[in-house]
Amino acid sequence: MSRRRFLQRTLAAIALGGGATIPYGLARLLAPTPAEPAPPWQRLRPPGALKDDAAFVAACIGCGLCGEVCPPRCIRFHGRDGGDQANTPYIDPEIKGCILCGKCMAVCPTEALTERPREKVDMGIAQIDRTACYPWVDRGICGACVGICPLGERAIRFRMWNQYQPVVQPGCVGCGLCVEVCPHPSLPIRIVARSEGTVMKHRV
Repeated sequence: MSRRRFLQRTLAAIALGGGATIPYGLARLLAPTPAEPAPPWQRLRPPGALKDDAAFVAACIGCGLCGEVCPPRCIRFHGRDGGDQANTPYIDPEIKGCILCGKCMAVCPTEALTERPREKVDMGIAQIDRTACYPWVDRGICGACVGICPLGERAIRFRMWNQYQPVVQPGCVGCGLCVEVCPHPSLPIRIVARSEGTVMKHRV
């Protein structure tokens, strides 16, 4: 029996027996998976996560402490239908981005999340679809992504010769706050792997 399967059955027994309160996060093992989970590209690991996802899954014990201390409650957990990833944490920036407070890294007991300065966090990088972003297609003034960024111009700034068009910088760490506040219904900004670049490429 896998470790997560054992935890799931143990928690179920506690819940059915009316025992102690189940810790935040661990209780999600008992909850059904949402009908429309975030697509894979939209599931970010919390800051400080081991870069190799298999290593992260192996190191994470599903204690839920990262979600418990998260001020904006941006950390969610894979449900019981998540296979080997069940109860491991992720962030869906369309719902709530990370504020880079570092509390999840500080509380992790297994170093699945390791402490580092917020400038050294690497959750990915923001990528903009310039064929949809309002200022880039001359459909108005926005600036929501630039205004919300906790790292300022080291991560995203306005284009030098156009004060409204956002340009992602190498210092972006992929916190996802820009995705959360983007007013465009198609979300022309998203978090991707650094290798994919900061500008969405379209096939001609």
